[in-house]
Amino acid sequence: LIEMGPGAGAAGGRLIAQGSVKNLSRDPTSFIGPFLVGKSVCVRTPVPESDVFSLGTIDLKTKAIHTVKPLHVRIPKGRLTVVTGVSGSGKTTLVLESLVPALSSLVNNRALPEHVTSIEAPGISAVKLIDASPIGINVRSTVATYANVHDELRKVFAKTQDAKDQGFKAGDFSYNTGKLRCPTCDGTGEVNLDVQFLPDVNIDCPDCRGSRYSLLAHRVEFENKNGEVHTLPQLMAMDINTALHACAGLSTVCRRLETLASLGLGYLTLGEATPNLSGGEAQRVKLATELSKRSTGKTLYILDEPTTGLHSDDVSRLVDILKKFSENGNTVLVIEHNLDVIKVADYIVDLGPDGGDRGGNIVGVGTPEEIAEIESSYTGEYLKPLLQKK
Repeated sequence: LIEMGPGAGAAGGRLIAQGSVKNLSRDPTSFIGPFLVGKSVCVRTPVPESDVFSLGTIDLKTKAIHTVKPLHVRIPKGRLTVVTGVSGSGKTTLVLESLVPALSSLVNNRALPEHVTSIEAPGISAVKLIDASPIGINVRSTVATYANVHDELRKVFAKTQDAKDQGFKAGDFSYNTGKLRCPTCDGTGEVNLDVQFLPDVNIDCPDCRGSRYSLLAHRVEFENKNGEVHTLPQLMAMDINTALHACAGLSTVCRRLETLASLGLGYLTLGEATPNLSGGEAQRVKLATELSKRSTGKTLYILDEPTTGLHSDDVSRLVDILKKFSENGNTVLVIEHNLDVIKVADYIVDLGPDGGDRGGNIVGVGTPEEIAEIESSYTGEYLKPLLQKK
């Protein structure tokens, strides 16, 4: 094993440990070592079996589709439900091809998909899929704009004495339409070079050096509660962890940045273009944006394999966030293979037993403890020893 770190972004890039699994499990400098010898990602605080459906039920009935047999599935409201099963067992078909379009049709008063017999979801008025698809294709979209941080910062800078002296309003600080955007790159932070006989190349704007702002924006300063002075271009160049300190005293901004940091995204810069994010990063930025909103309990949130590519330490953060999200009354459904997520679920829908024509059935439903006792469940087979460690 070769382990890089210790953190991500500017805090990483160094070799912190290398060797066999046995060596790393004993190396105090290794972050992955403790997980290799059984460190638990998250401890489950179970909901009593009798209370799992106490907040309501989403009831779905479908006909056969693809290799999935006719199903009747119940999902508890206000809980964390995980859909499990081997690859090809029908998880995607059940959730993304049946539940999501059926619920969308229900809340929008449209005809149900042909293969959906019925759906009942009292109290649910929206369904949101938080997946790993790219966040737009517009380079003007950044982590700060998507997370609703940039708008708040523009308001803050518009209230400074520097801005008032020069007559700048909040809209002027927009690098999409504001008068303070760089005129050379038009606020994109980059320019396109037409290289003869080769594909065009994008490089940082030679005038604003990628900041997206003109020199005028660098003359407007904000002083935080610690007496530190920063400009908006400087803040946009900071990573989230650094910006948290720089924005001390700005409660709304800090709350949204803290949510991003809690999901292990503290290394991203505020000005990072969202089309450049990896699938896992995009999914967590979307999740952070939803977490920053006030919970109504009327939305079903669906995540498709959110742990893909994550370090065990990041999985621990994600699991903690998902549990808190559901404990606040939100209904969360996750398609997942990772046992660390599965074992903390309030409710499991296990499909299978195998993939393809030998799958598409409900092998079992219930709490992790109940699934662990089902002999025909592959998920239960691997869950059982994990639950016995408690």
